[in-house]
Amino acid sequence: MSNPYDSATERASILGPTLYFKGDLTAEEDLLIQGRVEGSITHTQRLTVGAQGTVKANIRAQLIIIEGTVDGDLQADKSVFVKETAKVCGNIYAPTVSIMEGANFSGSIDMGGKKTGQLTGQLTGQLTGKQDAAATRTVKVSGGVG
Repeated sequence: MSNPYDSATERASILGPTLYFKGDLTAEEDLLIQGRVEGSITHTQRLTVGAQGTVKANIRAQLIIIEGTVDGDLQADKSVFVKETAKVCGNIYAPTVSIMEGANFSGSIDMGGKKTGQLTGQLTGQLTGKQDAAATRTVKVSGGVG
């Protein structure tokens, strides 16, 4: 039987609900945050802020999933998912962004680097109730989505 911690792609870490971390957090494994983090977070894999998690930090990771509360910018190499239980105050930079109905989001979305003009126009229409023929790559939204 192989050791599950032999490679970074097989490892996962959990910061439990009673943990408080302040500073610069860097790792090369999946991370689930259920506690509180302040500072900055840089990961090469998936980062999840669980429903009990509270983060006051800028986050950079390959894939970011938010179920809890984040105050800071999110920068993902692949995708950002903001779940229905999430509260996010900050800007999102990622090629693909998903904001579930019921999520609370305040900030802007930049999906630059892809052909996003048409997609961003559709996203703007869904979030604000308007269609903008001259859509830009940045979408500004505030309040609950849904």
